[in-house]
Amino acid sequence: MKVAVVILNWNGKTLLEKFLPSVIAHSHGASIYVVDNASTDDSVAFIKDTYPTIGIVQNTTNGGFAKGYNDGLKNIEADLFCLLNSDVEVTANWLKPILEAFNTIPEAAIIQPKILDLKRKEYFEYAGAAGGFIDKLGYPFCRGRIFQALEKDEGQYDDIKEVFWATGACMFIKSDVFKALKGFDEDYFAHQEEIDLCWRAKNSNHKVYYVGESQVYHLGGSTLKNMNPKKTFLNFRNSLYSITKNLPRKKALSIIFLRLILDGIAALRFVFQFRFNHCFAILRAHLSFYANFRRFYKKREKANFILKYYSTTSIVWSHFVHQIKNFNILVKD
Repeated sequence: MKVAVVILNWNGKTLLEKFLPSVIAHSHGASIYVVDNASTDDSVAFIKDTYPTIGIVQNTTNGGFAKGYNDGLKNIEADLFCLLNSDVEVTANWLKPILEAFNTIPEAAIIQPKILDLKRKEYFEYAGAAGGFIDKLGYPFCRGRIFQALEKDEGQYDDIKEVFWATGACMFIKSDVFKALKGFDEDYFAHQEEIDLCWRAKNSNHKVYYVGESQVYHLGGSTLKNMNPKKTFLNFRNSLYSITKNLPRKKALSIIFLRLILDGIAALRFVFQFRFNHCFAILRAHLSFYANFRRFYKKREKANFILKYYSTTSIVWSHFVHQIKNFNILVKD
C-alpha cells in the first residue's frame, strides 16, 4: 500500500516545529504532506526551509477541517490516506499494525490507532480514545472516554475491534473509499464531520476498526479548546446534521425531536453553571439547524441505512444519572 500521511495546518508553525520530527522519524515508507489552509504565519516557509522533502499543498482559503482536507487530498495520490492532526506525536511502531490490519481485514475501510493524552500519557485522550460509538439518540462517546470522563490506559483496549467511528485526529482511510464518499461534508466546517463520514461509510457496507497496538499521543484543543462555546455550537449542530442525513426518515425525525428537548435541558444546565455563552451556543446551533434542515434532508444517502447503529440506548442517562464512567461497564461485548 502506498501511504500518505497528511497533516492539515492553519497558522500552526509552533505545532509543526514540535510534532513534525516524530512523524518524520517514525513514518518510514510513507510520504508526508502538509496541507496548508491559507495560513498567515510563516508555516509554509518553515516547512520548505527545514523539511524540503515534505510535500506541501497550499489551499487558497481556510475552509476548516472538512473542506481543507477535501481540497488538499485531491492533489495527493496514495492507496491509503492518514489524516493526522498537527498536534499529534506518533510512536516508533504506529504504522505497521495499521497496515497489517488493512491487509488482513479486507472489509476495513477506516482504521484509527489508540489515542492517548500527551499531557497525561497514561490516560486516553478525549478525541477518539480507543474508538468511537454513538447511542440511540446520536450522542458520541468512546471506549476510554465518556463525555469528560477519561479512563486510564491499563491495557483494557489493547485489541483490534470494529467501532462505529474513528477520530479525525488520526484516521486512516482507503483513498478509493474517501473519493467514493465524496470526502467530508464541507457544511460541517469542523467537528463531528468524521462521525458523519464513518456513518456514511457504514451505510455503504464498509467497516471501521480500532487497532490498539498502534498508539499516538494527542495534545488536543489546539484549534478550539474543549469547552470553547464555538466548539459547543459546532458539536450540537453537526450532531443533528448527522442524524438528519444518516437514518431512515421516521427514525431521524423522532430522534431529532427528542434531541432538541435534551439539548434544551443541556442549555439550562449551562445557565445554572453560569456558562451563558454555552447556552447561547446551543440556541445558535438549533437556529442554524432549522435554517439548513431542508438542504441537509436532501443530502440523505441513497445507500441502505443501517438500523443497528448504536451501542447503548442513552449515554446521557447512563453517565449523568447512573454515573457510569467506564465503557466496559456501559457496553458488554
